[in-house]
Amino acid sequence: MTIAVPTMGESVAEGSIGTWHRKSGDAVKKDDLLVEIETDKVAVEIVAPADGVLEIVEAEGATVTPGQAIGRISGSGAAAAPAPAAAAAPVPAKAAAGDIPLSPSVQRIVAENNLDPKAIQGSGKDGRILKGDALEAAAAPAPAAPAAATPAAAPVAASAPRETGPRENRVKMTRLRQTIARRLKESQNSAAQLTTFNEVDMTNVMALRSQYKEVFEKRHGVKLGFMSFFTRAVVAALQEIPAVNAEIDGTDIIYKNHYDIGVAVGTEKGLVVPVLRDADTLSLAGIEKGIAALGKAARDGDLTLDQLQGGTFTITNGGTYGSLMSTPILNAPQSGILGMHNIVQRPMAVNGQVVIRPMMYLALSYDHRIVDGKEAVTFLVRIKELLEDPARALLDL
Repeated sequence: MTIAVPTMGESVAEGSIGTWHRKSGDAVKKDDLLVEIETDKVAVEIVAPADGVLEIVEAEGATVTPGQAIGRISGSGAAAAPAPAAAAAPVPAKAAAGDIPLSPSVQRIVAENNLDPKAIQGSGKDGRILKGDALEAAAAPAPAAPAAATPAAAPVAASAPRETGPRENRVKMTRLRQTIARRLKESQNSAAQLTTFNEVDMTNVMALRSQYKEVFEKRHGVKLGFMSFFTRAVVAALQEIPAVNAEIDGTDIIYKNHYDIGVAVGTEKGLVVPVLRDADTLSLAGIEKGIAALGKAARDGDLTLDQLQGGTFTITNGGTYGSLMSTPILNAPQSGILGMHNIVQRPMAVNGQVVIRPMMYLALSYDHRIVDGKEAVTFLVRIKELLEDPARALLDL
């Protein structure tokens, strides 16, 4: 029985083999976890389709496409024996990179940058051009014009990975980590990013949460956290300042009248941003339940592509790890991201008196191409007002 790569979503044309949890020749049971396929967005678990003995066809790190066989299950109780050696036959020449079909993502990069596929050195199986190969070719400087004749010089070899020291360990980046790195850099390069700061007195929110947290949990079966208050405040501010909920598409601006809030979640494999849909229609309990479910799915590796796409604005909480202040990077193509931080008891001047208050710094990073400074500051001040006086949200003030 063949173990094949499943379809991983319309926008996912390839993936790479992660760690095999079993070895060739191991006896496996149906539904045993065998391996994960790492894609640009999610990791897809592959389980044994039946009882039998595993034969691995594609090794760890190999690039694979939907439908490709990566292993087999033999029901005979022994791994499939290698086929007897045939009479020596001519070995077919390795296909040139230009003869191998390009994946949709590679085709797009080649077309957008006017690249010649035959000039790109493919690093995939049989010389297949991977997305990273195309991006590297697109970023390479154009060849210089021929210079006047000069004394012959030795050819310059391509830069090789540096040697690791005795107390260093080289580990290949996972596909997810490569995607995170690429997307963050693309976001930095494509948007006019700017960050504005403010601070919020969390006294009233903390008092409200302390007063009702027990009855809230008994009633709704979920704890009352800070994220529901922040999400509610963000939605209200987005409705007032629609540019922060919009995106640029070429020379157009797309204003969105839906509020799908991305919530950054740190996992063992890296940062992912699942999306809480229609946050404007949810109660505080609905927001808490939705965020809790997305966080669990992220940590368990059960997020689907649909849960990771289509957000209109993002909230990230560095305070979970003790961050006092940061400048979050935009989650392209979104135009805004709110950074929450650690709550710290600080002396504050209130009505001419010095009092100790639980304070949090807020950071709004925004795309200055679409969001003006006045709008960004107004947006952040609006969030501050709604958090310092939670009754405003209930009274729609």
